[in-house]
This record gives sequence, structure tokens and C-alpha cells, in this order.
Amino acid sequence: METTDIARRLGEVKSSLPQGVRLVAVSKFHPSECIKAAYDAGQRLFGESREQELARKVGELPNDIEWHFIGHLQTNKVKYIAPYISMIDAVDSLKLLREINKQAKANGRVIKVLLELHIAEEETKYGLTLDACRQLLEGGEWREMQNVQICGLMMMASHIDDTKLIHDEFCMAADFFNEVKRRYFADDDNFCERSWGMSHDYHIAAECGSTMVRVGTYIFGERAY
Repeated sequence: METTDIARRLGEVKSSLPQGVRLVAVSKFHPSECIKAAYDAGQRLFGESREQELARKVGELPNDIEWHFIGHLQTNKVKYIAPYISMIDAVDSLKLLREINKQAKANGRVIKVLLELHIAEEETKYGLTLDACRQLLEGGEWREMQNVQICGLMMMASHIDDTKLIHDEFCMAADFFNEVKRRYFADDDNFCERSWGMSHDYHIAAECGSTMVRVGTYIFGERAY
């Protein structure tokens, strides 16, 4: 896609978002020059899902970019992104949370994370069930982790055309966020992110309390590699 088209589409998405909803431009599988075009148009928040690709882009692009790791993250990859990642958006186990805390401490950092929920019926999706998320938080080990900051929840709705079901899934996530906020983070202003919504459903997500949407294909086109 031409860089002028990227800037135009980025502007269209951002102008359509309600106040208070941030855009994560999903730049995975797209070259650095495409990211630079979005950067030059004012975007600073980008999402990647492969450690080696992300490391290369970090070295090629401006250092004020806020990089989010948005894909399923293996524990043995955490050490590679811990020096620079801004947020890990898809924490789906206590084991992964422990490793992020360990590697963040080794780098003298505090890494922000979102807990990923599995609400959609699709078995291919990762994430914690609502009960598993409750159990993780009730266990309390996370409270002792000085180098991890849990900032909210993340989920992906079913990839279908049934907008009512998508809406219901987003609302379920919003209700669960309110429960978790009340029970575990009532005095923590950092626990504020409700990250759901992608290219095909971000408008619905914004209606259902999302504070952070992930849009890639519409802005950058089909994956370049």
C-alpha cells in the first residue's frame, strides 16, 4: 500500500474512535517503511507478534514508539523483548506472568501487561476463562511481583458476521472488567484498560467500553510478508 494511503486510512480510523479510545496500529508482517508512514502521520502505538521481527523494527524505527506485543507469547521469548517492550497484551497464564516479572527485574524495568480472556467459543483462541482469571487473581501471587503492572484485560470476539453475538461477547468482557476492578484493583488507577476490537469489529467494541482497539489490515493492507 502507498504511504499516502496508510496515512489517510490511519486518519479515518482515529477520527472514528470515541474520545478515550486509543488505537494500536497492528504492524506485524509489514515493513518498517509502512510503520514510518503511520508514525509520520502521528501514530506512536504499534502492535507486533514475533520477537525477531519486533527486535529488527525497534532498531530501525524512532525510539519514542510504544511497542505492544499482541500475539501469543512463549515464556522462552520473554527475555528477548523485556529490555524494550512497553506492554504485553496477552498474558494467559501465571507461568508467563512470573517469567515477565523475572525478566523485567533483570532489566531494571516494570513491564505493563493485560490479562487475556477467552470468551469466544472458538477453540483456536488463547486466553484465560473467566473462572481461571478469577483463580489467578484470587491466588494473590501477582501482588508480590514488583516488576509487573497489570493494567487491564484483553480479549478477541468471535470472528463471525453475527454482530449481536460480538456485541454480547464484548459486553461480557466489560462486565467482567468491572467485577475484577471492584474486587482486586479498586484502588489502582493503572488498572483501566479494556482492550477489545479489531479491524472488523472495533466500532462495536468502542460501544462496549473498549479503551484500546487493534487495527491492522484496514490501515496497512494485507500482510506484506
